[in-house]
Amino acid sequence: MIRWRRRTEPPPQPAPARYPSSAGLLALAYAGLVVYASLYPFVGWRVGSAGVLLFLVQPPPTYWTFFDLVANWLGYAPLGFLSFIALIRQSWRSPVAFVVATLLGATLSLTLEFLQNFLPQRVPSNLDGLLNTGGALIGAAMGWLLHHRGGISRWQTVRERWFTQPSAGGMALLCVWPVGLLFPLSFPFAMGQVVERIREGLVEWLSDTALADWALAWMPPPVLRALTPTGEFVLIALGLLGPCCLVLAISNAGWRRRILLLAMLVAGVSTTSMSSALSFGPEHAWTWATPVAWWAVTTASVLAFLLSWASRRAAAAVGLMMLAALVALVTQAPSDPYFALNLQSWEQGRFIRFHGAAQWVGWFWPFVAMAYLMSLVAGRYPGRGPTTLQRGDATPGQAASQTSTTPT
Repeated sequence: MIRWRRRTEPPPQPAPARYPSSAGLLALAYAGLVVYASLYPFVGWRVGSAGVLLFLVQPPPTYWTFFDLVANWLGYAPLGFLSFIALIRQSWRSPVAFVVATLLGATLSLTLEFLQNFLPQRVPSNLDGLLNTGGALIGAAMGWLLHHRGGISRWQTVRERWFTQPSAGGMALLCVWPVGLLFPLSFPFAMGQVVERIREGLVEWLSDTALADWALAWMPPPVLRALTPTGEFVLIALGLLGPCCLVLAISNAGWRRRILLLAMLVAGVSTTSMSSALSFGPEHAWTWATPVAWWAVTTASVLAFLLSWASRRAAAAVGLMMLAALVALVTQAPSDPYFALNLQSWEQGRFIRFHGAAQWVGWFWPFVAMAYLMSLVAGRYPGRGPTTLQRGDATPGQAASQTSTTPT
């Protein structure tokens, strides 16, 4: 006698949601930092000798320090980690992503060591290349372990609860914003003071050409006006409101927006204090916090929290206006009396390998952020992404268990 029984079929595994990942953008930014630190100061290029690849087979250098070993080993670990995460987010298999992330770090390291042959102030080393490759391997292994433990899928779930999809560009901008604050600024949070430097560079570049008179006529030096306390107040408030509006433009509505705003404000104030401590010593960490600065920070914080009830498109529009006003005002603002001394301590001393990268971020962050916010205002605004489906979950149309009959 044939008996029939009902059994529940497991629902088909859905394809994972795929959005652009901020890990890829952060990996590119970190690779740029590595390139800068490896080839600084980018002057004195010369034609190399015939044996530019001999460093690969030469004995390891006899002079080295423990700091050099640790820096070369750990310096590439974030690059390997971010590269692995970016590849996994693009649905690469774990073994392939691990190998590719390690090879990317090794290729970048060997390329930079090769280019150091043409710089008189740099010495290529096979030991550095080996340590860099090991660092990239360690970073990729950490990413693999995190992925194996389910950390990436959990992060994706958290990200979709807190941020709109896609929001990779905005998240990358928020991550690098504190880096720009580390470089000495004329006024707290006043990024984007690069227009005058671009003008000076163009005038110098055209000085020995037939366009020299045209350049001086069409690009005269700006008239710098000393800021009143009110002007300083407005400048600091604009510099803090712009990033806060970016947070609101890419975050989902609700109480989480206020938490993200608070984290952004704490990060900005803490990084500004760290910059002062690195420049003048820990006892001067809060020298930037004048009464005008504190009033500006307080006012910007209150306005940002009030904007947290606005729509994301409205926050993006307000942020675009804030950053445009910031750039316009900071271009006409003179330097702070202590700015030259602060800048000298970075350029000639302790931070010579790092100050350039932070300076470039501080110069161009407002312009990149304005372009991103403009794309949000003008384009189709992203909505809240779907919740990430885990293995064994059913799609909404498959919520009911499927049944079938089989003979036994």
